[in-house]
Amino acid sequence: MSKPWRRDVTDVLAPETIALMGDILNSDAARAAEALIFASANPVSEHYLTERLPRGADVPRILAELSRFYAARGVNLVKIDGFWAFRTAADLSFAVRQEGQEPKKLSRAALEVLAIIAYHQPVTRAEIEDVRGVQTSKGTLDVLLEAGWVKFRGRRRTPGRPVTFGTTRDFLDHFGLEEIRDLPGIEELKAAGLLTGRIPAGLSAPIPKSDDELAGDEDPITQLDLEELGLLTPGGEADE
Repeated sequence: MSKPWRRDVTDVLAPETIALMGDILNSDAARAAEALIFASANPVSEHYLTERLPRGADVPRILAELSRFYAARGVNLVKIDGFWAFRTAADLSFAVRQEGQEPKKLSRAALEVLAIIAYHQPVTRAEIEDVRGVQTSKGTLDVLLEAGWVKFRGRRRTPGRPVTFGTTRDFLDHFGLEEIRDLPGIEELKAAGLLTGRIPAGLSAPIPKSDDELAGDEDPITQLDLEELGLLTPGGEADE
């Protein structure tokens, strides 16, 4: 008797491919990878899995087959900035939303700042204000930092050494992006109805850099910097 999941893929995959998928998915290594990802509170890396699976396990192949298998299920195995996690299928989000739970909405200012950081990172507060044309309150940045979507990522090698901001893996996870370069371009934004009215000729969306990719004029955040920013108490203890 064939397994139920095979009925989901027979229309698009050759029988020999399905048989090979079955061999991989039923292997001890694949079952262990599935369990490790499911049990982890955070997305896991391929390196993490390689260290815990049987020696010689083809981790990229296992993950690819698991991702294909779960693509039609109620939960999907997704890749987020090089890390893997199970997430509810996008079309079923309504079914798992808790009754009476209202998603927290960001203010227009916070959304503007988040978009600027996402597309222009690494970016300083002064640069954010230059793009917006208005002053950005500390409270707006604090909301994004507390949400876990934005982080302090470095310090610019300019007078005053201003802090630079970038997006986080949680940002990618929340918005269903595999990597920061998956952010929509101008044409995609127009097609989605997010850009309306008269659009300046030649307007383009910058191609964002990886949020872990330090720019040439940027130094990494140090423990001393974290203490100065109030993220660590003197001596290295995390500030609750």
